[in-house]
Amino acid sequence: MIVWLNGTHGAGKTTTSALVQQLIPGSRVFDAEKVGETLMDISPGLPSTDNFQHWPPWRPLVVETARRVLDYTGGTLVMPMTVLVEEYWREISAGLAEHAIAVRHFVLHADQDTLRGRIDGDTVLGPSPFRHAHLEPYAEAARTWLHDEAEVIDTTHITPAQAARQIADALRN
Repeated sequence: MIVWLNGTHGAGKTTTSALVQQLIPGSRVFDAEKVGETLMDISPGLPSTDNFQHWPPWRPLVVETARRVLDYTGGTLVMPMTVLVEEYWREISAGLAEHAIAVRHFVLHADQDTLRGRIDGDTVLGPSPFRHAHLEPYAEAARTWLHDEAEVIDTTHITPAQAARQIADALRN
């Protein structure tokens, strides 16, 4: 099984994924961003883009990597990864379904002011124009398709540990 944690920057995906992993025996965290980083390291580089998810190889490589890891280890993969383009989500989820991999899709949501505050107050990454630039695309995706495709966990007023507990509890039901 895959527990996919979606949501925009500042929603708490990375922190929550580590906490969810601790609550699910036999689980591992797989950050699909590492697949994108591998593609970014190709030299000479792939065609210019502002987001590695736009490269057609990224999506099937995420599916194939997750499939291979699950074939090797079994258990559950907790995958913190923002996917805001509906077509990309459909491609990934269909690819996983072709391999009979169950996916529980959660969106970690927070209101725009909370997200801005978290991004600006991030002591590790610091304020980031890249992260701020994804707030409106997230809001649009949330309005048009994303919240209909996932179980929404509102993180505006809860801690990552509380969000992880809500996810773990949902998985038991």
